Amino acid sequence: MEQAKLESKVLSILEDKIQLIKTSEEGGIYLVGPIRLPVNLYGETVVFRWYCWLQRDIITDDYEEIIEKLSSDNLAEYQQSSVLVYGDFEYNEDALIRMHSICHTGDIFGSKRCDCGFQLKQSMKMIKEHGTGALFYLANHEGRGIGLFSKAMAYVLQENGYDTVEANLNLGFVDDSRNYEDAIHVLKALRKKPVTLITNNPKKLEALKNSGMHLSGRTPLWGDVSEFNENYLKTKVARSGHLQEEEGCLNG
Repeated sequence: MEQAKLESKVLSILEDKIQLIKTSEEGGIYLVGPIRLPVNLYGETVVFRWYCWLQRDIITDDYEEIIEKLSSDNLAEYQQSSVLVYGDFEYNEDALIRMHSICHTGDIFGSKRCDCGFQLKQSMKMIKEHGTGALFYLANHEGRGIGLFSKAMAYVLQENGYDTVEANLNLGFVDDSRNYEDAIHVLKALRKKPVTLITNNPKKLEALKNSGMHLSGRTPLWGDVSEFNENYLKTKVARSGHLQEEEGCLNG
């Protein structure tokens, strides 16, 4: 059955909110937004601006072609990342950002095996209190890049004495295979000024520095330590090189 052509009014509305922000031999990154998104944050309604991006193997400024393919692409079977923006992110001199890797168990179920759910909500709170910032939610980063099913198997190994790094390695993965390139392209499309990164992870700092994005500082994010995640948090420092609170930013 042939798909009906988009109505001109619908196309006009959508074209106003979509842009091609990066091209390469692999295709292009298309960014849609901003979209007004009221969020319940610790009992307070905070209004963010939400963007989502999509990588396609075609490069075109004919956005009708991109839009018309959505219903047949079965995107629900794949992952798309997005970003929450707060305040005057483009022009404010000082902005906080968080590159947050998806954690199905921590972000959705509130699992205490990790600190991800706490870091998600706390970084949103920090951005709101700071007045300007953005939280990038990176949907292809589950289990530090191994995927949800593999993460479940890693958890089985962890329940049998392996730490989080050993579990990934014994499943044939590297400790951390996450890539921040697309998120950084989106960041550069939304802001040219320096940013302060909310992170304990030196690899995130390195990725931003190597991209040419100027860092004005680092803000650590530790908390929600419990009997369930204490060894996991210690392993992140001892095996993955995560920075303690007293260690400064890597800006030079």
